[in-house]
Amino acid sequence: MRSPEGQEHPNIGCYLEVVKHEKLVWTDALLPGYRPSQNPFFTAVITLEPHGAGTKYTAIAIHKDEATRKQHAEMGFHQGWGTALDQLVAVVKKM
Repeated sequence: MRSPEGQEHPNIGCYLEVVKHEKLVWTDALLPGYRPSQNPFFTAVITLEPHGAGTKYTAIAIHKDEATRKQHAEMGFHQGWGTALDQLVAVVKKM
């Protein structure tokens, strides 16, 4: 990941499930080759579902404990993922 200021935030992990046009699940609890991570942070689940004339986008973050969930929230999780969704919508509207 890269911040708006250009700061790099490496996020090595593993895809768990990929369903074209429907679902993407990844985690940093496993590294490439399904090796265990020393410091797992979260697992993400993104789903896309038909919804009327549009698409329902759902983003779920699963944390190992309450402290990690709180840390993610303090990092701006909700704002960041909301911004990413706004950017995705802008791109799709140009298609």
